[in-house]
Amino acid sequence: MKQARIFSPFEIFWHWAQSALIFGLLLSGLEMNGLYQLLGFEYAFNTHIVLAGLLIALWAFAIFWHVTTGEWRNYMPTGTGLLPMLAYYAYGIFSGESKPSAKTAASKHNPLQRLAYFAFKAAIAPALWLSGLLLLTYNLWRDTWINQWLPLSAPAAVHVAAALALLVFLIIHIYLASTTGTPWYAYLRSMVTGYSNERYEGEKNRS
Repeated sequence: MKQARIFSPFEIFWHWAQSALIFGLLLSGLEMNGLYQLLGFEYAFNTHIVLAGLLIALWAFAIFWHVTTGEWRNYMPTGTGLLPMLAYYAYGIFSGESKPSAKTAASKHNPLQRLAYFAFKAAIAPALWLSGLLLLTYNLWRDTWINQWLPLSAPAAVHVAAALALLVFLIIHIYLASTTGTPWYAYLRSMVTGYSNERYEGEKNRS
């Protein structure tokens, strides 16, 4: 079957590097909050800070890359085709229906994916960034007027809430990626090789 190149080498690197850093941050953050004990608080804290710095640097470069290459268009929400995708994920995948949206190099994400990724980039990621930086620099502003209006508990609560939202996002992302491809590992394979045959399967299903 013919295959089309969907993801560039940078996108593949960005996806897996981001995944590794996020999982490392979640694990170290959960230990810091006392959910388990493996590394110890101090080592988990230092690991968390290093991984956060690397993730911020990666995100900053990824934003630059998306803007300069025009790939940011793949993440802009659209209402076109959203309802059919919701219906497909709700019951279509369980009844063997064809996917209503095909993946191409010019349109890498279906309408529901676009909405989810936009929510991550516009809400979850900034909340993690800002609250994390406020927590990290607390010693610089705890004796200033800022602390009167922004107690430490506020950014701490936002950071934990955003991290839990990210965890939910990852669970749904992994579940859908492993249940809507043919075979089940098709999406995983495309994020390793950069190639996908979904476009041609979709064209065949519509013919």
